[in-house]
Amino acid sequence: MRIALFVTCLADTLFPQAATATVRLLERLGHEVVFPVDQTCCGQMHVNTGYQSEAVPLVRRHVRVFDPYDMIVAPSGSCVGAVRHQHPSVARRAGDASLAARAESVAARTYELSELLVDVLGVTDVGAYYPHRVTYHPTCHSLRMLRLGDRPRRLLREVRGLDLVELPAAEQCCGFGGTFALKNADTSTAMLADKMRHVLSTGADVCVASDSSCLMHIGGGLSRLRTGVRSVHLAEILASTESNATASVSDRSAVRP
Repeated sequence: MRIALFVTCLADTLFPQAATATVRLLERLGHEVVFPVDQTCCGQMHVNTGYQSEAVPLVRRHVRVFDPYDMIVAPSGSCVGAVRHQHPSVARRAGDASLAARAESVAARTYELSELLVDVLGVTDVGAYYPHRVTYHPTCHSLRMLRLGDRPRRLLREVRGLDLVELPAAEQCCGFGGTFALKNADTSTAMLADKMRHVLSTGADVCVASDSSCLMHIGGGLSRLRTGVRSVHLAEILASTESNATASVSDRSAVRP
């Protein structure tokens, strides 16, 4: 299958490992992944902060870039949620019925990674190996907009070597929420403190999620407290294999004094 990668802004600028892991995983499963180089921001940030008209050119560009592809994947529940739930609405509000119809068509072909794997490709065991104790945080957009349910957990349960432990109060927001964390810093920090407390209570080495934005928020807090707990994108875990893990250990041994 030929699949177009919708990389998202955050992966492109700050967390490219999530995007490269997505490509590595899908290619390992026998699929061709292409990267449309003209893609830009999907406009989620603009819409969420009330700049509907400014989002229209971004929606129009996104539709133009991805319309030629039969299947589109993104390592982000948040951005896929924006494509599905915001793009057609933004176009309709702008009075562009043709753009709205094309946006709906592109949205119907756009999947978050776990959706693509489980619902379209029909696979839960992707041949991954990740020998760590892991807890999963279901991000708000993936949980409430995309309704991913247990798809990420089903994939994680099939990863060899992985010890999956349930996160208490998992469905509570981590407090990021895009510009919410900037405009309501005190509230966001309090919500983050609750999330970190629950993560630490599991004894997990790794907190995993499907959105780099939430992982940035949670991982930043855990790092500042020097907890030793890492935040890792779902794609990175699913792309990991026993040979990768062995190479990683060898690399660490080589630089050890």
